[in-house]
Amino acid sequence: MSKPVVSIWGTPPGAQPAPAEADPWDTEWELRNGTAWVFYSSSRQTAVRRPVILADGFAMGPSNGAALYDGLEDGDYPFISTLRENGFDVILLGFNERSASILDNADVAIECIRRTVADREGDARLTVGGFSMGGMVTRYALAKMETQEEDHETSVYLSYDTPHLGAWLPLGVQAYAHFVKKHWGETNPLLSLYSDLVNSPAARQMLRWHVETGTDVTLDVAAGQDRKRTDFLEALHRVGDWPRRPRLLGVANGTGTGVGNSIPADDIAMSAPGPKANAHLRTQGRGRQTVAQMAKAYQAAVSINTIGFPELDGAPGGLFPKAPLLDDAANFGMAAMLTAVINGQKANLAHNTSTFVPTISAVASAAIDDPTALYAKVDRESSDLHDFLCATTNEEHTVMTPELGHWILSQLQEA
Repeated sequence: MSKPVVSIWGTPPGAQPAPAEADPWDTEWELRNGTAWVFYSSSRQTAVRRPVILADGFAMGPSNGAALYDGLEDGDYPFISTLRENGFDVILLGFNERSASILDNADVAIECIRRTVADREGDARLTVGGFSMGGMVTRYALAKMETQEEDHETSVYLSYDTPHLGAWLPLGVQAYAHFVKKHWGETNPLLSLYSDLVNSPAARQMLRWHVETGTDVTLDVAAGQDRKRTDFLEALHRVGDWPRRPRLLGVANGTGTGVGNSIPADDIAMSAPGPKANAHLRTQGRGRQTVAQMAKAYQAAVSINTIGFPELDGAPGGLFPKAPLLDDAANFGMAAMLTAVINGQKANLAHNTSTFVPTISAVASAAIDDPTALYAKVDRESSDLHDFLCATTNEEHTVMTPELGHWILSQLQEA
């Protein structure tokens, strides 16, 4: 069974990672603030010949080469070995801090591109891209190099369920994560993890709407964009928004038909009646809605309200990935798990996960603010990508499947 390539939760406090095995890569390059793990297509090689650079996505802490390899190789479609068997050299790009600014990690990507060109045997053009945030990092890196008139020698840019037009994390979930950290974070490092994830630089840049604290707030659909996201989008615009020289390709883990994931709007997702934490989180609906109410025992409740938002939780798109080391908790599920730790009793969980990267964001065809576009068939002519493929069903974000893997291979073979 395939699993997400990007492990958003990493190894949480108190969780035990799988024991390390022998390194599966042929060599590794130490980069400033990152690492590249190199897989040659042939055992006789000492340099790359047909390089494919794929950058890691968003999470807390450093990239783990073995975990990236596992996500790509040990599911239903062995992506790395398939590329190698077809003559491609795979370079997995990792970062010392995956939650750092996309602009900072783009410098790591630029260093990796330069190293690849210098190491390359022959003159085959590069494929450069990444998974989730890694697609944004490499998109900016290539565009920046072009702006500086540096030849990146790249013919294909590839994004894999990348939030080109923003990612979605339920606003009540965001606020509840901060509420939990404020009141109980000092008692257990696990109780601060979600809040730290939401308020990290990369999350602020990727999330279309962001909530910084767990206090009373009413958010209008037209507001709520974090200043760090605005600054990032302005920086991206200054380098032309997209690289102009490569062919722009992408895949989405969500459907392109307009069929959502059947999660109902304005429905109870998680509820916990106490005794220490009393919380009720709802899926996103339209109109004016209270998406979260939460209270510490003997204190007044905090409410998170929204106005005019689309029904984002059920929209077509890649689903927020589960945390295998934390009982497969996803976005609402993690809120339930943290509440259970606080209260010492299980919370009521109706919906573990919801859409994380809407399909129209992954294929850069329409703003996720648009409720009509969210649930409509993707308009291929509106996409900023030259070509893309959407999944047949709504899958976990960054899961590698035969459907998407075969398509990528065919596109690289034609390039």
